[in-house]
Amino acid sequence: MQYDLIIIGGGPGGYIAAERAAERGKKVLLIEERELGGVCLNVGCIPTKTLLHAAKTFRATKDGGVLGVRAENVTFDLAAAIEYKKSVIKTLRAGVAGKMKKAGVEVITGRAVLAGRGTVECEGTTHTARNILIATGSSPAVPPVPGLDSGVALTSTELLELTERPERLAIVGGGYIGMEFASFFGEIGTEVTVVEMMSEIVPFLTPSVASALRKSVRNVTFELGARVEALDGETLRFSRDGKSHDLEVDRVLVAVGRKPNTAKLGLEELGVAVDRAGIVIDDRMRTNVPGVFAVGDVTGRAMLAHAASRMGEIAVATMFDDEPSRAMRYDTVPWVVFTLPEVAGCGLTVQEAEKRGIDVVSTQLTFKASGRYVAEHPKENGFCTVVADADDRRILGVEMIGSGSSELIFGAAVLIENEIRVQDVAEIVFPHPTVSEVLRDTIMQLA
Repeated sequence: MQYDLIIIGGGPGGYIAAERAAERGKKVLLIEERELGGVCLNVGCIPTKTLLHAAKTFRATKDGGVLGVRAENVTFDLAAAIEYKKSVIKTLRAGVAGKMKKAGVEVITGRAVLAGRGTVECEGTTHTARNILIATGSSPAVPPVPGLDSGVALTSTELLELTERPERLAIVGGGYIGMEFASFFGEIGTEVTVVEMMSEIVPFLTPSVASALRKSVRNVTFELGARVEALDGETLRFSRDGKSHDLEVDRVLVAVGRKPNTAKLGLEELGVAVDRAGIVIDDRMRTNVPGVFAVGDVTGRAMLAHAASRMGEIAVATMFDDEPSRAMRYDTVPWVVFTLPEVAGCGLTVQEAEKRGIDVVSTQLTFKASGRYVAEHPKENGFCTVVADADDRRILGVEMIGSGSSELIFGAAVLIENEIRVQDVAEIVFPHPTVSEVLRDTIMQLA
């Protein structure tokens, strides 16, 4: 059967692209090797946020005394939290399947391989299409360190199935994945140690925000500038400044990053260009092979579920629209680190803008400028930073740390995407009392 589009991979990039193509009246085949929803829904965004919400509830219960809420002998049942996580995943998987059925997208389960121009083989059956979209996602990367292949060491996928809380957890890698797990396990009582090779955690954060985050997470010790040498039984050995150190652990989470799923897809045979980051694409998701597109983690361009979805939309528009939507703008994609407290951002930092030769102005304001924030977060002190063009005052970047940042950052994305100026924000009414007023007040300091 001839399709207009075959999509390999049923994650946020794949299923959103399938839906958008079907909305245009196109015949679409979606092939997923495992479960619909991809990494994000099954072993990434959704399960981690479910557990982090549980940890947040646990913290609020323990810390409620200052608000007049008192409870005794509060405990955290990890096994129960894992069961709830599974129920959430099951519900959302069914939702994705329902969306595909409603849109008229044909879905099959199996491993797909490119078998030539416009041809895909899956479980012995050949399918053809005018366009092929690769959205196979990524997998946890495991460095070649002795012992990290033992049962003590786990990837994020495996750690999400753990039903017994480890007393001592070492996390190799202080990026956003490592920090989210550090925040979760530290909050529920595990003694957590983050071993990070760089001099600071989460390298894309500005130094002041990274430092604030490191000081805010509970029950977590940091070993920065440290290189892991080996895992010997329950002893993690790392070195720093030429000296060796031993750390006794019950479990080790390997969180040094993710690698694109490009193997055994037939990319090399078809001549699709691949570099160290992943499949090479242009700003409209086209590979070097006509009719073959790629989106999401497999490209290494922006390993975020919502970025993958937007990339899928742009790919479909490029395939089928006479006047495609604008090209992908990675600078306007917001990001969030779902720690306690949350960190979020969008656009350029001062340093990034200056590297591009842009003259900028910036300012910072405490979240405590919001009455709502003070009332609800008595033990926390977040802040917001805004960067604007020094000449025309276009808002170029926003970064914030504090509870609720994940729900605020979309507003910054709207301002940056639409090239809103500082003076334009003065005409926007923000509801009171809300923490969103901090974004407005920070921006208005540049007026």
